[in-house]
Amino acid sequence: MENPVIIFGANHLGRAAKEIFEANANVVYCFLDDDKKLHNTEIDNVTVMGSTDDDGYLKLIGKKCEAFVAEDDNKLRKNLVKMLQEVRHVQPVNGIHPSAIVASSSDMGHGNFIDQGVKIGAGASVGNHCLLHAGAILGAEVKLGDFVQIGAGSIISAGAEIEDEVFIGSGVTVVSGITIGKGSRVGAGSVVIAPVKAGETVFGNPAQKVNS
Repeated sequence: MENPVIIFGANHLGRAAKEIFEANANVVYCFLDDDKKLHNTEIDNVTVMGSTDDDGYLKLIGKKCEAFVAEDDNKLRKNLVKMLQEVRHVQPVNGIHPSAIVASSSDMGHGNFIDQGVKIGAGASVGNHCLLHAGAILGAEVKLGDFVQIGAGSIISAGAEIEDEVFIGSGVTVVSGITIGKGSRVGAGSVVIAPVKAGETVFGNPAQKVNS
């Protein structure tokens, strides 16, 4: 990637993304964040220049700069992605840590955050705008939809399917062949041995539905 990157989100995820891009010898141009208290401050020697709708910086995207969305709130993440697609007609780039192992037979969409130590197995498929935190493992032929978040150290075993907008906490194990439905949530440390319906929240070993 030749162009520098503008990171949307000056938070812990943005800081991790900056580390990833610089580890890959990419230049981070600036951060943009809607928290005005952060404006004109520095994060690891990179300045928070303005808000995420600052037209002066948005005009650079697609011409002189790439964009990366570093927000883990899915609603905000989706809104920023939509703005970049509709206003700047660009897709956010992937941020893949150099220590991640990504099988050559896997495939990946746009705007994904792949942190240190992540392993993506043969034939696995990662959609768009997913967050895979440190040490997460996707087995062979795992399928992730869009806007999925996989917590640190979680293991998604071979053949499992994780549908759009699923949140999986840290240290979760999903056994082979299981489908986790759209918009569901899996609590940290859970072991998922049965399918999870769309919109459900499950927790425990074995994971059970949590009644709201």
